[in-house]
Order: sequence, then C-alpha cells, then structure tokens
Amino acid sequence: MANNPEIPVLSDSVYVFDARGIAKRFRHAAIFGALSALQPGETMRFANDHDPLPLLAQIEGRFGDAVQITYVSREPGQIVIDFAVCG
Repeated sequence: MANNPEIPVLSDSVYVFDARGIAKRFRHAAIFGALSALQPGETMRFANDHDPLPLLAQIEGRFGDAVQITYVSREPGQIVIDFAVCG
C-alpha cells in the first residue's frame, strides 16, 4: 500500500488503503484482507469517495473491539478513516 500525497501519514505504522482505485465488487474483500494483515499497533488509513456506513457496521461485526474506527476527514467526496488494530 503506497502512500498517497493527498492522504497525510505521520507514522511508519500507518498504511494507506485508497479504495477509490479498486473496483467496487472487490472493495470489501480487499478491505477485510488488509485489516486481517495488520498487526496490533498498526493502522490502515482508508480513503473513499463516500461515507461507507454499511462497511463500518460489517467491520464492527467482524472485528469487534479489536479495530478502533476514527474519522480523519468526513468531507463529501473525501472520506478518510483510520482503522487501528488494538493490542
């Protein structure tokens, strides 16, 4: 996951996942795979063009308290969310 200059990252333990470049039919599978690959203390900085409320509910249902969800930006068309894996 390469860093995107439009998505600020201030730590080596934060990995950018820009969903805008992934075909919609593959997005959820790719997101779950990426989250499963993270180690405790690492964060996936997720970028999307819309607020993925159904996805957030799925993540909470699948990972529970193991993943903390924090909005970085909630501007229309520029949604950025940190998914932090708890230790």
